[in-house]
This record gives sequence, C-alpha cells and structure tokens, in this order.
Amino acid sequence: MKKNVLIVGAGGVAQVVAHKCAQNNDVLGDLHIASRTASKCDAIVQSVHDKSAMKVDGVFDTHALDATDVAAVSALIKSTQVQIVINVGSPFVNMSVLEACIQTGAAYMDTAIHEEPDKICETPPWYANYEWKRRQACKDAGVTAILGVGFDPGVVNAYARLAADEYLDTVESIDIVDINAGSHGRWFSTNFDPEINFREFTGTVYSWQNGAWQSNKMFEIGKEYDLPVVGKQKAYMTGHDEVHSLANRYPEADVRFWMGFGDHYINVFTVLNNLGLLSEQPVKTAEGLEVIPLKVVKAVLPDPSSLAPDYVGKTCIGDFVRGTKDGKPAEVFIYNVADHKEAYNEVGSQGISYTAGVPPVAAAMLIADGTWDIGEMANVEDLDPKPFLGLLAKIGLPTHIKDVNGERALSLA
Repeated sequence: MKKNVLIVGAGGVAQVVAHKCAQNNDVLGDLHIASRTASKCDAIVQSVHDKSAMKVDGVFDTHALDATDVAAVSALIKSTQVQIVINVGSPFVNMSVLEACIQTGAAYMDTAIHEEPDKICETPPWYANYEWKRRQACKDAGVTAILGVGFDPGVVNAYARLAADEYLDTVESIDIVDINAGSHGRWFSTNFDPEINFREFTGTVYSWQNGAWQSNKMFEIGKEYDLPVVGKQKAYMTGHDEVHSLANRYPEADVRFWMGFGDHYINVFTVLNNLGLLSEQPVKTAEGLEVIPLKVVKAVLPDPSSLAPDYVGKTCIGDFVRGTKDGKPAEVFIYNVADHKEAYNEVGSQGISYTAGVPPVAAAMLIADGTWDIGEMANVEDLDPKPFLGLLAKIGLPTHIKDVNGERALSLA
C-alpha cells in the first residue's frame, strides 16, 4: 500500500490531476505539486480550494522545483515522504524524474514519451531510446513505473488490451482515432503545449504495418471516420507514442494512429513549417540574438490553459481493433466521449486536458491499493485493463463499446 502524491508540472493537465487527486485524497493521502514556477502551483491549489474539491481535510502543498535536477527531485520526494509521483511536466524531464524515483523508491508515471529538446522524432521504437533502457533498473529497485498513462497514450492502450483479451481471438490491426470536435473561439491555438504539439507533427510519421516500421509524411494519408456523437470527421495518420509500445506487444498486427485536423490548422501549420518557424534548432537574428524559432511561436500563441472558459463541443477518442472471433472476421470500437464545458465546470480545464489528466490519477489509486503496484516498469497494455477502465468510469471517463451487438457502456460484471 502506497500513499502521498507528488504532481510534477503546473499546466492544464496538472490542474486536472490536482483536482482529481483532491477528490480522491482519502485514498491518495497528502498531496504536493511542484514546478519551476511556484506561483502556477499556488494558482492550481487555490482553484482546488475554490471548488471545495478536497474529499477529506488534508495537505496540499506547493513547491518550486527544477525537474531536470535529479538531486532536487529526489530531495523533494524524501522531504515530503511521497510514495507516488505523477509526472505531467514537459516530456523533457521524464528521465530525470524517473531516475529520482528509482533512487528513492517512489512509484513513477508519466503521460508521454521522453524527448530531448534538440531532437525530433528519433528512430523507432521511441520507448527503446530512453524509457525501456531503465527497465532493469526499475526492476532491481522494485520501483513501479507506468509509462504513458494519459489517454493517448494510456487509455487507448488499455482499450487495445481489452479488445485482445475479451472480444477477439486474433488481432490483425489497431487503429487509434483521436477527434476533437470542439471549438475554442481563437483564430489559432494548440490544445496543449505548442512546442510539444508542433514537434509531434514536424517529424516522420511512423506506423507499424506488415511487420515493419513504415514512414510517411505528415498529412500524407487521411481518411474520414463516422464516429459516435461527433459524426463524420477527417483524420490523418500521425506518429504517436502508443504505436511504439503496442507494436512491441502485438507485432503481428498493424498499428496506426489517426488524429483529426481541420483545414485551417493544416494551412497555418504548413506555412509555419515552410518558413522554418517550427524548427527546434537555434538561429541568429540580424541583431545577433540567438533564438529557437519554435519557442518564439510558442511564446506568441495563446496559453492552452486559457482556452478552457470558452471551449465548447466534444471529443471522441478510441480504438478500432480488427481481427477474428470464432474463425470469422470481427471488429470492435472501444471509445470515450468527453465534453469540454463539463470538464471546465468540474476542474477548470478543457476536455483535452481532462482526458489526459484523469487516467494517471486512476493509475495512482491502483498503485495506492496495490492492484497496479507491480515493482517494475510497464506500459499500460502490459497491465490488466479491467480495474483501470472500471475506475475511470467512476471518476469521469466512461468507456463505450461498439461491435456487432451495437453500442453499450463497458460492463465489468
């Protein structure tokens, strides 16, 4: 049994994590949140108190922290006596926070794959470049480390495992589809950190097909999906974290990720990219000032957390998993629909942040009660999906299933 949680990061996803941890602090114990800018942490904790989110009276403290400093992270873990660390900071800090957890024995989780600031879209499989190299160290230390436990990656990995375990005898393809049918009213913005968002789409689009890594260009391959609630939406094949771990677990299946984009986003992205404004490499201005174009673009775009009050509409994210059942072709679509306005009313964040922030709290609760406290490193599909999806349904993200029997909510009975 573990308790006491440290949240690393203070963005929109961290706000959701903070509220959900507060709503379940009877299970999770004392709460702490840390980031480089302590005032952002203070504002998040104040929002928790403004909504009277704490289920029981308890600690919720804030801390200033350079999460790239392993010694500083380790010292904070020790001084606060936390046993669970939820890393929702920049993907640039994953390895330093993970190392601090290995050194202190705290359980670790994150919501995205590690990245190096000066590299984009490294050789697949991406998890093998950083996280999986620490697998043995986690096992030797008896440290639970759950990688990519947001929504995608995260919940969609659990959906794939559920389909393989419960609905199909063989898995031939996994197509993950992420559609945001909401509107924030701005001329242009990204739904999460612009730097991370753009880096995701300026590299090679990797998919796992025909037993090998395949490469395409961004926006090269698109198709229309007709989905529950959000209807017909155009999506494009995109490189994404979960493809890399799912391909490792289901090597005989084709694994692809599809994300919805409107024409306006594509036009703006294309212009910025063609002008070199999405580069992560430094350039010098005529005045001799060295700048990184991507960071300049990030600085002039709206803070994604500022979108929340005006966001309306819904998201639909799920897995189309195809294969065979009883010797016949079969397909199941397992998905969630979230509402931007409902998310804002509950936790003060928009739906994209909500879907990413609720799952790591569910995972923390499963570590706290021992269900997922496995003492080694795992991706979400390596773990039993039923307790995870069942708990998610209780705390805000219900799962629905569509197959030959129609559409229904997930039943774990």
